[in-house]
Amino acid sequence: MQIAFIGLGNMGSPMATNLIKAGHRLCVFDLVESAMQALEAEGASRAASAEEAVSGAEVVISMLPAGQHVKQLYLGSDDVPGLLERLDGKPLIIDASTIAPDDSRCVGEQASARGLTFLDAPVSGGVGGAKAGTLTFIVGGSSEGFSEAKPVLEGMGKNVFHAGDIGAGQVAKICNNMLLGILMSGTAEALALGVKNGLDPAVLSEIIKQSSGGNWALNVYNPWPGVMEKAPASNDYQGGFLTDLMAKDLGLAWELALKSKATVPMGSQARNLYALHASQGNGRLDFSSIQRLYRAGEES
Repeated sequence: MQIAFIGLGNMGSPMATNLIKAGHRLCVFDLVESAMQALEAEGASRAASAEEAVSGAEVVISMLPAGQHVKQLYLGSDDVPGLLERLDGKPLIIDASTIAPDDSRCVGEQASARGLTFLDAPVSGGVGGAKAGTLTFIVGGSSEGFSEAKPVLEGMGKNVFHAGDIGAGQVAKICNNMLLGILMSGTAEALALGVKNGLDPAVLSEIIKQSSGGNWALNVYNPWPGVMEKAPASNDYQGGFLTDLMAKDLGLAWELALKSKATVPMGSQARNLYALHASQGNGRLDFSSIQRLYRAGEES
């Protein structure tokens, strides 16, 4: 299948690589030259623009940082038309970015008006899951579109869920990441409390893992350095899911809560903690680096 892949960041690049491994033909585009060069070495062809990348594509996949980028790509601006006006044929459009549900619905409505099928399909699983091909895709859109997209998504992920209509994938992803932010900040807080009172972080982690406080953040992504060899915490918090992105997603949860008049006191606290942590120069570190917020003042 001929696929156009737009957006080759920390997540997009390994996702695109796995599609090549699955036997698909890829034409890629990114604003970063080195990102395209890396995919070209994997067997993809490269394009000079997003418009060139989608020429002849049966499927268009985008993986971009924020809603403004997705809307600009597909809808364009006052003087530059978006991809929806430039597509030849009727390729399936899959946006894997994590953005506000209303932004997905906006693009989806305009795609539908042109007879195109658009799906929002944000992912969970982080960079490790993207590299291993074990991502979870949470899809919003028509049942027919979901059925068409599923074989493609299975080339990049292990679990593919249909959450509902366009925008539903974003709502489910936002809820998931709000809970993840709460769990990670709470786990870091508990570990710091134990260590300040004489406990070994590895011993405490194992105790909690086997007790009622066990959770994903503790079980597979421990935020304390040296406890879990392959976790970003043991690599000076490099790689993984950036603090800036967690702060962004918690902001999306807050905006969604305001619009729907939902009560999210713990989500709001997690948002404040991650905003503070990011403002202290930690935005480009993995989100588990929130542990440092609870270790302020330590010499090591």
